[in-house]
Amino acid sequence: MAATLAPADRLAAPSLRIHHPSSLSRRLLVPSRLPATSLFPHRRPRVVAMAVETGGANSKPRVLVAEKLGEAGLALLKGLADVDCSYNLSPEELRAKIALCDALIVRSGTKVGRDVFESSGGKLRVVGRAGVGIDNVDLAAATEHGCLVVNAPTANTVAAAEHGIALLTAMARNIARSDASMKAGKWERNKYVGVSLVGKILAILGFGKVGSEVARRAKGLGMHVIAHDPYAAADRAHAMGVELVTFDEAIASADFISLHMPLTPSTSKILNYEAFAKMKKGVRVINVARGGVIDEEALVKALDSGVVAQAALDVFTKEPPSADSKLVLHEKVIATPHLGASTVEAQEEVAIEIAEAVIGALKGELAATAVNAPMVPPEVLTELAPFVVLAEKLGRLAVQLVAGGSGVKSVKVTYASARTSVDLDTRLLRAMITKGLIEPISDVHINLVNADYTAKKRGIRITEERIPLDGSPEDPIESIQVHIANAESKFPTAVSGLGEITVEGRVKDGIPHLTKIGSFQVDASMEGSLILCRQVDQPGMIGTVGSILGEQNVNVSYMSVGRIAPRKHAVMAIGVDDEPTKAALKKIGDIPAVEEFVFLKL
Repeated sequence: MAATLAPADRLAAPSLRIHHPSSLSRRLLVPSRLPATSLFPHRRPRVVAMAVETGGANSKPRVLVAEKLGEAGLALLKGLADVDCSYNLSPEELRAKIALCDALIVRSGTKVGRDVFESSGGKLRVVGRAGVGIDNVDLAAATEHGCLVVNAPTANTVAAAEHGIALLTAMARNIARSDASMKAGKWERNKYVGVSLVGKILAILGFGKVGSEVARRAKGLGMHVIAHDPYAAADRAHAMGVELVTFDEAIASADFISLHMPLTPSTSKILNYEAFAKMKKGVRVINVARGGVIDEEALVKALDSGVVAQAALDVFTKEPPSADSKLVLHEKVIATPHLGASTVEAQEEVAIEIAEAVIGALKGELAATAVNAPMVPPEVLTELAPFVVLAEKLGRLAVQLVAGGSGVKSVKVTYASARTSVDLDTRLLRAMITKGLIEPISDVHINLVNADYTAKKRGIRITEERIPLDGSPEDPIESIQVHIANAESKFPTAVSGLGEITVEGRVKDGIPHLTKIGSFQVDASMEGSLILCRQVDQPGMIGTVGSILGEQNVNVSYMSVGRIAPRKHAVMAIGVDDEPTKAALKKIGDIPAVEEFVFLKL
């Protein structure tokens, strides 16, 4: 009988000491092929405690505030630390000051690159980003130098939602253009006839904190709200009167599209030429998220052609945009200079949130808003290192099998191990599975500190089970299995039992392998990318698929076939070094013997 491991309510444990391994990559991926002795080749163990290393147990830490911060936040900081408010520093001035500081607080205007961490001489312990995005902080360099990075992700939620609604209504009624006309001495009532919002369809792309607040306000304006977000819980959306749909359904039916998604590799330029071609003529677009989620050249052409009637933009790919930007100067565009969080109230809340996060980090507390490496005892990381990559990749693979719009609510992780539940510390592995599940479609950076917190905030319940095995407890884990319950799959073969997407893997010679998908046994190295095909088991299939990929100059690293019985059904796993074109994937899908297939990035 399986022994159940109860997931911890909070990841922090009284016995957990906080270490900052100086050579751990920010993605938490310890190379599984390295011997244990090489995991920390330059490690300088440090424990962040109440007495921060600033010259003595009674010394106050020094905090450099490099950009304007609200008074409430400064007051909190001054209760613990010596605070140096020095704004508009040049890169040279910042590097000169940082060697004297234990913590640094910035907004979006200050670049905290590798040079800053190197100039600190190891003294800098915490970087606080007063806001959500951390694009201006080099997370890899921060982790390598033992520096924790924290942000303030929740304080400006309402402000951003209000700005989105302000842009929506101002665009619909031509407020900016008619105001400019009036100030030019004109009276052009007929020129600036607007459109009503009542009964119109608003598609919200990204149904997180800000997207949900926009939905509430749009419903109050009489709009019909639909949303696309792979992680949105259907019951929460329905309770708000919001219908969850696929991405294509959202953009095809919308009168207004409001973007509230993070900028990740999967969302970069998600509104592109292809997406605009699927929209109905006269759609209106609002963006208060990140500039990079829209292909700006494609948007200009869509505005010129009339496919997009108007756009209201608070964010841009390059900020500030050039003075001659075609998009900013376009007569159908309302543009504001990244004002989403710019209210008096939001600025004070951000200041308080980041000050509390920095103070907590300086005291050695585990911060829920930490965005870089996990802080775990090195002996635990050394033992579990080969399974860290496996855990993340199983999570990453599983979430890519979930069809868009269905959401992820319940995840069960099963460990096959000869260890007792007491001796098997799975917190790091659970964090890595959570990382794989959430990071591909989110701007949240998952680590041991914030994994359970983030999963809970997103409505994802992760439970763990241990299957006891006979054998040597020397090896901590035999295999890891991930189930996502009640989720529609892009690859129905992955569904087993009661509608669970099921993937299983193990470590072989230090390399993570996928060993089971649904009820099919496979043997696929989880490196590069993967094509999975369910097919009729017949001669020539490997050659046919290989030829298609060869014609497209896609290098195949391996092929593995798992089958029920000869001439019945089989699953073929094909490892590829390059991403196949859509045309190549279509050719594979058109092979008569192929019943289903999916391409996965690992």
